[in-house]
Amino acid sequence: MTISFLDLKRSYGEIAGELEEAVVRVLRSGQYIGGQEVEAFEQNFARYVEAEHAIGVANGLEALHLALRAIGIKAGDEVIVPSNTFIATWLAVSQVGARCVPVEPDDGTSNIDPGRIEAAITPATRAIIPVHLYGQAADLDPVLDIARRHDLFVIEDAAQAQGALYKGRRVGAHGHMVIWSFYPGKNLGAIGDAGGVTTNDRTLADRVRLLRNYGSRERYQHLVPGFNSRLDPIQAAALTVKLRHLDNWNDRRRQIAAQYHQGLAGLNLLLPRVLDACVPVWHLYCVRHPQRDALRATLAERGVETLIHYPVPPHLQPAYADQGFRKGQYPIAERMSEELISLPIDPLMRDMEVAMVVDAVKASVTALG
Repeated sequence: MTISFLDLKRSYGEIAGELEEAVVRVLRSGQYIGGQEVEAFEQNFARYVEAEHAIGVANGLEALHLALRAIGIKAGDEVIVPSNTFIATWLAVSQVGARCVPVEPDDGTSNIDPGRIEAAITPATRAIIPVHLYGQAADLDPVLDIARRHDLFVIEDAAQAQGALYKGRRVGAHGHMVIWSFYPGKNLGAIGDAGGVTTNDRTLADRVRLLRNYGSRERYQHLVPGFNSRLDPIQAAALTVKLRHLDNWNDRRRQIAAQYHQGLAGLNLLLPRVLDACVPVWHLYCVRHPQRDALRATLAERGVETLIHYPVPPHLQPAYADQGFRKGQYPIAERMSEELISLPIDPLMRDMEVAMVVDAVKASVTALG
């Protein structure tokens, strides 16, 4: 028996009737750009994440790109980013011509360490992007305090954190803007690429709406050089269906994480640390082992599929070879890239499958010594 990391066919099967009804409804409507389906999802999602505004866009990278443009980030500006994150966080900064200034993560949560941010601020710094990595909110209060004192924008990258709580409130509008990816593998995933921006700031919301649609509010009237980055109605309709199930799926992810916490305690593994202020949604359950690659190979032999998030940190990617970064410059991120392994945490996993993963990890870690 093989335990998949994430089985999207299984998740489709659970709600196939609802999804197919929604897609057919869009096809029959003849409204294939914008319209009621997109507006309905935006309203529902804004309500869900406790924000006043939600703007659907083409994907998560575009969400962050447009958010940065909406606050006026440009060439010559600096933006503080985590050294440990998916490269999209950095790419959006590069797309607007600004410079990424990496800050190392907390060794236990894997999220940006607020205690290291202030030392990275210069006169050119304009914004901070905390990433709610693996489904746990970054420690936002100290980040927001630093931003207020230095007059900086905060754009939260919540691509992996739909439904996550920070101090009893859902991630969605703590900072100036929050960006979302609805890539199919996310906790709230579309049936293709999709993304969004949420905010409590009407001016910023209107700016993102303008930028996503060719810089236009009225047909053939273009106020700024904009982009084509719109959430299409089929994705919006699918997301509306899935949003109704999200809390149940997140609850199941928490149950699986709890089983991992309990079952893997005491092994030669570094388990993820959860802040008291946070209730994660466990988009990923990442553990660390000094012989990560050997552990992964052993688990594969035992029928457990795992992934690595992420094998090469952004500062060592060829895309940033011209920025002067060097190996050893961000040792925590580099160590994580060498040690982290992501275990299966599909919300449709059965308890038997979770127990099989626990048993396989125990046996594999013991065999490695």
